[in-house]
Amino acid sequence: MFLKRFWPLLLLAALVLLLAFGLGREQKPLASALVGKPMPAFELPALKNQRVTYDESLFKGRVFVLNVWASWCEACTYEHKIFVESPLPEDAMLIGLNYKDQTGPALMWLRDLGDPYELILQDVQGRLGFELGVYGVPETYVINEQGIITYRHVGAFDEESWQQNLLPAVYRALEEKQSN
Repeated sequence: MFLKRFWPLLLLAALVLLLAFGLGREQKPLASALVGKPMPAFELPALKNQRVTYDESLFKGRVFVLNVWASWCEACTYEHKIFVESPLPEDAMLIGLNYKDQTGPALMWLRDLGDPYELILQDVQGRLGFELGVYGVPETYVINEQGIITYRHVGAFDEESWQQNLLPAVYRALEEKQSN
């Protein structure tokens, strides 16, 4: 009788304990199944000139930082300021991947906030994002000169994560290039 009457309360208490345990655990960086693997195959147009298309061969021959962003993404706006004001090392090329966005708003966003990218690919359908395992924007990848993904950062950069995570990953990829 007791169990029948209070089972919803016991279920709620168990759920609260489970959530409290999950929230109290240390958060670890989200690993990527693609780290250590080549860029996935794709063919996408450039945002600014959609008659020109690129494929995965773009990501060979130098070190690249691929930043996945969208004009509708609030966190991207915060992070974008860092890309504009804190340039990457000279030998690294910054490529944008405009993700599930419309051309007009994306171009206005760049006009208003600045354009730090050497090239921007447009992924309207989100196919390359899907192949990369993008959970949401922004996400950033470092790709070495062989076209291998060497680093993934999920979420927006702040100054600390830029200095402590992204730049060291870029410098590692550049050092690897020089040793080959």
